[in-house]
Amino acid sequence: MHHALGYLKKHYFHYILLAPALILTLIFKYGPMYGAVIAFKNFSPIKGIMGSEWVGLKHFEKVLSAPNFEVILINTLKLSVYGLLLGFPVPILLALMLNQVRRAGVKKNIQLFLYAPNFISVVVIVGMLFIFLSPTGPINQLLVWMTGEPVMFMSRPEYFRWIYILSDIWTGAGWASIIYVAALANVDPELHNAASLDGANLIQRIRHIDLPTVRPIMAIVFILAAGGIMSIGFEKAYLMQTAMNLPTSEIIPTYVYKIGLQAGDYSYSAAVGLFNSVINVVLLVTVNIVVKKLNEGEGLY
Repeated sequence: MHHALGYLKKHYFHYILLAPALILTLIFKYGPMYGAVIAFKNFSPIKGIMGSEWVGLKHFEKVLSAPNFEVILINTLKLSVYGLLLGFPVPILLALMLNQVRRAGVKKNIQLFLYAPNFISVVVIVGMLFIFLSPTGPINQLLVWMTGEPVMFMSRPEYFRWIYILSDIWTGAGWASIIYVAALANVDPELHNAASLDGANLIQRIRHIDLPTVRPIMAIVFILAAGGIMSIGFEKAYLMQTAMNLPTSEIIPTYVYKIGLQAGDYSYSAAVGLFNSVINVVLLVTVNIVVKKLNEGEGLY
């Protein structure tokens, strides 16, 4: 006890600097967790959380027995897993390619071009998709010239996932590569020079010098991405939805919005959201354990 107090006294200034972030986290992250109790009650806005009737696991049973919930869960998993598998390697490849650009001015211009889509509003991105993929848009004009028939991209369910995932990669891959570019900047150029003198080609240098440098970061980013696999964005999916593509575009976040805010079934939507969060936590812990075993003990925690 005395040792702990002495340590705190010695490093008190660091804890003062940490205090605002800790307080904000407690208020805006842990504080709202109290609202999860709504999932176990028949919540009434008039009676409030404490005054509402306790019903236990009734809403969770309703979630698991809902005829369309299995489809919605599969849609969410497919969109997230496919997006992770296709999108995770792209920032790494971009960083490795940027690392080979030696002229600082050219490298900065390329980075600016790659990072710019990340700052475009989701609403604007979806609007661009509807324009480019519309029956009279440039892509369909090319298809009409080649095949004679347009393709209704935004109305056909089989195209929704690919449009969502590829547009996500376009907007986010450049920005996501920053952390890998920063890590590669710390690689000693003498290592590459020595490897070149020993006869190593570009692929060999990347494999044995660059990739080991970013491997710990890759592990952490992958764990965080896999842990949030059920927390796919609501806004973009909802904006891209049409009456025709609902079989693949209806996911848990859009379902919660429609049931909770539009239909007013707050308790049921809270149960769906809590179920979703529990899956995220389980995935986070599981993936962290697996990655630590495969990555020589290096994980998120």
